[in-house]
Amino acid sequence: TPAILDVLKKYGVKATFFVTAKGSDSLIKREFDEGHAVGIHTWTHEYGQIYASSEAFWSDFNKVQARIKRITGKETKIFRFPGGSSNTISRKYSKGVVSAIAKEMGSKGYVYFDWHVSSGDAAGYSSNGIYNATVNGVSHCSGGCVVLMHDIKGTTANALDGILRELKSKGYSFGVLTSGGPTAHHRIAN
Repeated sequence: TPAILDVLKKYGVKATFFVTAKGSDSLIKREFDEGHAVGIHTWTHEYGQIYASSEAFWSDFNKVQARIKRITGKETKIFRFPGGSSNTISRKYSKGVVSAIAKEMGSKGYVYFDWHVSSGDAAGYSSNGIYNATVNGVSHCSGGCVVLMHDIKGTTANALDGILRELKSKGYSFGVLTSGGPTAHHRIAN
C-alpha cells in the first residue's frame, strides 16, 4: 500500500481504497489525508461469515464503518462486495443474500461498486500481465471505467507506475468513486 500511495502521489492521481480490518490505521489515514476515497469492503473477508445472512453481513459491515469513522472522522457511503455483486459463491451460504443486501444498501443510502476492468492481480497475474490487462481493458471502456486492483499485491505496485504513465500519455483522467457519481454494477447472481 505505501508503494502504491507513493506512485499515485507521483502522478497526482486519486484512487478509491475499499478497506478491511487488516492493515494499519496509519495507512487508511494517509489514504484519506492525501485525498483518496475510503470505502467499505468487509471486516473479515470470510465469505462463509459475511454471506451467511443479511444480519451477518451488516454486523461485519458496521465494524468497518466504525473503523473508518474512528480513523478519518467521517462515515463513508461507498462499498464493494467481496467477489463483486455477481459472485456465485455466496449461494453456498445463503440463497439470495447478495440481492437482499443490495436492496438494503440502497434504502440505507449506500452505493456499491463493481468494476469494468480487472487488472488480474487477484488471479495471480505478473506485473507485466497486470499492465497489459489494465491498459488493454481500459481501451475498451467508454464514458468512464472502474479498474479493480488490490493494494496488497506487490505485482500491482510494480505495474502501477507504467500503467499511470501510459494512460496519462493517452489523455485519461482519474478520480475517486463517490456515492453521487456514476456506478459500475455487475448483474447480481445471487
